[in-house]
Amino acid sequence: MYPTRDPWFWLALFAAASMVVLFVDGLRGALSLPRLHEVPPVPDAEAPPVSVVIAARDEERNLEQALASVLAQRYGPLEVVVVDDRSTDATGSILDRMAVGNPRLRVVHLTELPAGWLGKNHALHAGAAEAKGEYLLFTDADVVMEPDTVARAVAFMRDGEVDHAAAAPRVEMPSPALRVFVVLFTLFFAIAFRPWKARDPRSPAHIGVGAFNLVRAEAYRAAGGHRPIAMRPDDDLKLGKLMKKHGFRQDFLVATETLRVEWYRTFGEMVRGLTKNGFAGVDYRLGYVVAVTVAQLLVFVLPWLAVWFTGGATQLLFGAAVAMAFAMYAGAARGQGVSPLNGVLFPVATLAFLYVVWRATLVTLTTGGIEWRGTRYPLDELRANEV
Repeated sequence: MYPTRDPWFWLALFAAASMVVLFVDGLRGALSLPRLHEVPPVPDAEAPPVSVVIAARDEERNLEQALASVLAQRYGPLEVVVVDDRSTDATGSILDRMAVGNPRLRVVHLTELPAGWLGKNHALHAGAAEAKGEYLLFTDADVVMEPDTVARAVAFMRDGEVDHAAAAPRVEMPSPALRVFVVLFTLFFAIAFRPWKARDPRSPAHIGVGAFNLVRAEAYRAAGGHRPIAMRPDDDLKLGKLMKKHGFRQDFLVATETLRVEWYRTFGEMVRGLTKNGFAGVDYRLGYVVAVTVAQLLVFVLPWLAVWFTGGATQLLFGAAVAMAFAMYAGAARGQGVSPLNGVLFPVATLAFLYVVWRATLVTLTTGGIEWRGTRYPLDELRANEV
C-alpha cells in the first residue's frame, strides 16, 4: 500500500507537522523571553514607591515564610498590604503578629464578601485601594522571593516603559509524579497563551501570573482595577487581558531563579484546586474543550503509541513527533529544575491533564457553578463576566 492511501500516514503527518510548528514557535519564543535574575536592580536613589498587595485566606501553611521574604526585599520605598479574606485558620493572627514593629506591613481584615465578587478578587481590589505606591505588585500568599526581586522587576518595567509585567516562578512539588505534571502544565500554558507575544501590541496574546503581576498603579486604576474581572476565577490571566485591552504595554519574564512557590502537595489537592478555574480558562466553552482534547490526543498521545506498530515513512513521522515532544518537555523541565528524562511520561501526563480539564468542566456544568474557599458561585454569573 502506498503511504498516501494509509490513514495512519496522514495522522502521522498531521502530528509531525503540528509538532514542527509548536517546536519552532516555542523555541523562538522561549529564547526571546527576558530572565529576571539577569536584570540589574534599580538604583536606590531612583526607586519609585511600590506596594505589594496580597490576598490571604487560610494560608497558615506557607504564609510566614513567604511574607518574610517579601518584607526582606532590598527596596527602600516598599509597603506590603496583606488582606486577610475571612480566614478560618491562624492566618489573621500570624499577620497581626508579623505586623507588630514592622512599619512596612499593613494588615486589612475583611469579614464580609459583597455580592458579585469572588473572594480573592475582592480582597485584591480592597488591598489596592489601600495601597499608595506608584507600582502595585499582586502576588500570592505562598510565593517566596529572592531579596532583589522587586528591584529587578521595577528596573525592567521602568527601562522598558512597560505598564504590566508578569513573571513565571519556579514551581515546587513534593513528589516526582507532580513534578512531571507541572512541567507539562507549564508547557501547555506556553502553547496556549504564547507569553512571548504579550509584548506585541498588534497581537491579542496577553499574559498574567498569580504569583507575580506588577502593574503601574495609574494603569491599573484606569482599567477599573479588579472590578471588571470581579467574577473571574482566572483573575491573574484576565488582569493581563484587561491591561492589554486598554492599550497598556505588557511583557513577560522568566523568574525561576528569583521566585518560587509550592503549588500543591498531592495530586488530589491539585485536582480539587484546578476545578475552580479549569473550565474558566477556556471561557466556559465546551466546544473548545472538545477540540483541545482531540488535538492533544492526536498530537501528544497517539504518536507515542503508534510509533511501535507502524512502519516506513509513517513510523518516521510518528518518531519525529515523539522526538520533538521530548525536546520541548526537556526545555520546560530544565526551567523547573526537573530531570528531562521524565519526558518519557509525556503521554501519561497529557492524559492526566485532560482528566483535570474534563473534571473541572463536568463539575462546573453539572453543579451549575464552582465552589471556592467556602463560597458558591453560580455559573451564569461567572459566564456573564466577560472581558
